[in-house]
Amino acid sequence: MEQNKKEIRNIAAEVTVDEESRKVEGYALLFNVPSDGLDIEEIIEPRALDGVIERSNVFALLNHDERRGILARSKKGAGTLSLTVDGKGLRYRFDAPRTALGDELLEYLKRGEVTESSFAFTVAEDVWEKKGETWKRTIKKIDELYDVSPVYDAAYSRTTVYMRGKEQLEQELREQRERELDAYYTNLNKFLN
Repeated sequence: MEQNKKEIRNIAAEVTVDEESRKVEGYALLFNVPSDGLDIEEIIEPRALDGVIERSNVFALLNHDERRGILARSKKGAGTLSLTVDGKGLRYRFDAPRTALGDELLEYLKRGEVTESSFAFTVAEDVWEKKGETWKRTIKKIDELYDVSPVYDAAYSRTTVYMRGKEQLEQELREQRERELDAYYTNLNKFLN
């Protein structure tokens, strides 16, 4: 299946702030928790991030908008953005910079307008399976992590689901059914003749 298309996902894990220290933290992704807001069921396996932080250049952005500036950065695991993988998922932590963007984020957090987190990534390995009328996608390996973002409009990024893998699998299933039908009719014609 075609991989390496950038995807964005939200999670409902709370973003917190310590206003005195300007420390912002939250979970960018949770392991083994079914997706919310997608037309498929999607989970991320706990080993999906093995080695990813050490080879990625990850930014903390507000609502995935790099044009506004960055809040923090982790380049191959080092920098002002702390990324930690634990049994729950990917935790991020940074001190909001003393910039207009940093002040804006702190104000949004204080007022409760930014309450969720999101992340942008590409997939190296996934498995799709049909579950009744819906599909289940298990992300086994993330290829690259691009950003972790406190977000204020969760619906925004839930619409950016990369569905190419599902579409390709459905096409392969259709082609397999066609081959099976062709083989059935070929055998039936041999039997009748």
